[in-house]
Amino acid sequence: MSANDRPQGQQSKTYDSPFMKACRREAVEHTPVWFMRQAGRSLPEYLKVREGIPMLESCARPELVAEITMQPVRRHNVDAAVYFSDIVVPLKAIGIDLDIKPGVGPVIAEPIRTRADLDRLRDLTPEDVWYVTEAIGLLTAELGSTPLIGFAGAPFTLASYLVEGGPSRNHEHTKALMYGDPQLWADLLDRLAEITSAFLKVQIEAGASAVQLFDSWVGALAPADYRRSILPASAKVLDSVASYGVPRIHFGVGTGELLGLMGEAGADVVGVDWRVPLDEAARRVGPGKALQGNLDPAVLFAPTEVVEAKTREVLDAAAGLEGHIFNLGHGVMPNMDPEALTRLVEYVHTQTRA
Repeated sequence: MSANDRPQGQQSKTYDSPFMKACRREAVEHTPVWFMRQAGRSLPEYLKVREGIPMLESCARPELVAEITMQPVRRHNVDAAVYFSDIVVPLKAIGIDLDIKPGVGPVIAEPIRTRADLDRLRDLTPEDVWYVTEAIGLLTAELGSTPLIGFAGAPFTLASYLVEGGPSRNHEHTKALMYGDPQLWADLLDRLAEITSAFLKVQIEAGASAVQLFDSWVGALAPADYRRSILPASAKVLDSVASYGVPRIHFGVGTGELLGLMGEAGADVVGVDWRVPLDEAARRVGPGKALQGNLDPAVLFAPTEVVEAKTREVLDAAAGLEGHIFNLGHGVMPNMDPEALTRLVEYVHTQTRA
């Protein structure tokens, strides 16, 4: 299914929204705002509906997913919703024995480190994630002209979880495999690129207006290693959904030295964390891309006047960009005051209104 084959109502309802215009580097009436992890732990209404339900189970309940995804849209007046899920959902869906442990993160029962282990990574089908299609159907009906962002984990970050067996500070097993058996590593990332591509296609075909590829851990790599060992797989994912015509966002943490390469991988929008000012990020990425970011999330714990001053710095740095979507430089933290986020959205809208 191409962009032209999508139901016209799905495309037209969100096409002229500030978020979609900014992704296309068009003039906007105000700078659009959304937050990574806006649907989740910082909201009391989220904690209430999730009470007693494990994370991966909650991701497989369409009505619950729709409710959680809508909560920050109702509360904060953000310009886009982001689908409530987790980057390991497609791995769980194809039968990988994993769990998300509170306070730890995804834990893999049997890490993948040999060629024989690749056989456990079968293709993902739409039937494996039927609940995603159903949830997005519920969401697009309720969101109207507000875009829905689908997302997936990038091949490197998924590989890191699979090879390490869980979160890792140094990624020693991952790097040992990448350096020690380059062919097995390439085959692993290619298999994960296929799974990720299929997962993004399910979301787009169900009605997502844009997608974001999260490479949370890729900042652990040097540019030369990224170009040689990571870029081909990420580019394969981004290229696989190019024909749909939806904006493709690519984001990683600690990726200041990789921004140009991440843009090269095929993103329409490059996400920037808080370590690099947006004007400098634009220089590194080069022309033809919108940027997303990049207020330090920790600033939200400071007094309102400080938040506004630091936000003003971000907006000033973004003044000359071809397209800008305001976001935090990483996700919303669990103990963040929801009111601070609501005030931040209103401040950005007010300061940038044409």
